[in-house]
Amino acid sequence: MADKKVKVTLVKSTIGAIPKHKKTVEALGLRKLHKTVELPDNAATRGMVEQVKHLVKVEEA
Repeated sequence: MADKKVKVTLVKSTIGAIPKHKKTVEALGLRKLHKTVELPDNAATRGMVEQVKHLVKVEEA
């Protein structure tokens, strides 16, 4: 059974975001705009992505 992955891309700046959302984006491994990270598709990752869904784009890997 292969591990599922999701690609998360930062598409909007965190400059105006609340501090909790800034830290969530950083914890996802996103540092710059239009950079993509591949993360495991689990409940923790999905929860973090749901919190900042207005700042990121998610694709199935």
